[in-house]
Amino acid sequence: MRRVIAAALFCSIAGCSSTTEAPARTLVWEDDFSGPAGQVANTANWKFDVGEDWGNAQLEYDTDRASNASLDGNGNLVITARREPYLGRQYTSARLITLGKQSFKYGRIEGRMKLPRGRGMWPAFWMLGTDFPTVGWPQTGEIDIMEYRGQEPSTVIGTLHGPGYSGGAARTKAKTLTLARLDNDFHVYAVEWSPEKIEHYIDGELYFTTTKADVPGPWVFDKPFFIILNVAVGGNFVGAPDAITTFPQAMTVDWVRVYEVAK
Repeated sequence: MRRVIAAALFCSIAGCSSTTEAPARTLVWEDDFSGPAGQVANTANWKFDVGEDWGNAQLEYDTDRASNASLDGNGNLVITARREPYLGRQYTSARLITLGKQSFKYGRIEGRMKLPRGRGMWPAFWMLGTDFPTVGWPQTGEIDIMEYRGQEPSTVIGTLHGPGYSGGAARTKAKTLTLARLDNDFHVYAVEWSPEKIEHYIDGELYFTTTKADVPGPWVFDKPFFIILNVAVGGNFVGAPDAITTFPQAMTVDWVRVYEVAK
């Protein structure tokens, strides 16, 4: 039933018709985060990436505690950033990855989620190459399906990083919604990834396309990637929380799905 509803919502947003049809898609993997409240995410799919130094000057310690990432009992994963002293840091949060459990090469990768708010909040839904532990970043490649600054609650950012186009030189584009906020309701964030290009979508609307010809370096998106869900606090991209940023703050994830797309 949830898939039928999602399909209906997609058509209402994207404008499906009898004459123009989206490419055929086959669901190959999903996590709908069903389970009792307080349980951690399915360990066949996810593991915690624990630590504090991710190279972005983030302020949180990412833990493996259910208080920072667990199911809510209503079919959602909730990743919660808290202001609390922990192992020398003043904030905690969580970072979940599918490395070593689930990886994907090409297709449509999408997630439905509601985002936190406030300066210094930096949630992300993204991917790295499975060779990251051996080749490092940016050689591995990075696909940011959704990034967001909590102080800009109507703007989603899609980005690609690779050798010669990383950090401030990344291939990136922002999309600002005119009548909606990303912290007040759920939205669907997606990429459609093929051997020749990567397309970024929000709620079924294409807003950014990158082809091999668009990047000033090697195209490193021709191998398996793993998925990451996290909520960072602070960092170079968003700055530190200010006096009006309240805690706890959470990213609520309804589902993550991967489809094979017919050529």
